[in-house]
Amino acid sequence: MPALRTRVAIAVAALMAALTGVASATPATATATATAPTDGWQQKSFTYAMHKPWNLDLSERYRYDSGTNTHTMWVYSTDEPLEEGSSTDPRTEMRWQQEYTSGKHMWDADVYIPSGTNGADFMQILRVKHPSGTPATDIMLRVSSENGGTVKRYTDQVIKSGVYNKWWNLKVAHDADAGKIQVYADDQLVLTVADRGAATRHFKNGVYHHGSGRAEARFRNIHYWVK
Repeated sequence: MPALRTRVAIAVAALMAALTGVASATPATATATATAPTDGWQQKSFTYAMHKPWNLDLSERYRYDSGTNTHTMWVYSTDEPLEEGSSTDPRTEMRWQQEYTSGKHMWDADVYIPSGTNGADFMQILRVKHPSGTPATDIMLRVSSENGGTVKRYTDQVIKSGVYNKWWNLKVAHDADAGKIQVYADDQLVLTVADRGAATRHFKNGVYHHGSGRAEARFRNIHYWVK
């Protein structure tokens, strides 16, 4: 009897398509599953070094909760830079040690940014070795206080608003061969931009603070993907 009902449903769908010119879904034609950003990618292990104000112990600006697998990094605008005598802004960051010049690489993590964090870059692709006269980064994602916390590429293109005090997923995929970067917010593609030319790169995440007061970012479920 179930087989008879299925044949009747297919026959009805075919008749409707013939009359209207529009195909209908039937029990025999299930809807395809949406493609995830990581489909076709391979997860790899990664290592990192911690960057922090040069005169502080790491525990004063970084905390790891093994129970929730959460990395919490914070810094104050009055903190010292990474190296004594440097003119760079203060930071507490995970500096990934996987450097690359070619291929496809993706940074993936859940992100939590507390309210009050304003003017801090929390994820970037750093061009650690790059031709003279070219930029030091391919992309930096910065949070500002507008609209309940807004993430932008540098200070222009909006990635996501209303990010304060909630977990959300961020993926940044870089095709170094094609010179293309794609940014996904909660698995939705929100930005595609060109990189800034040939270089040796690596990922960074944490807080690199250009604003005032305290800046903090938390990360969990951090993954590294290659293709």
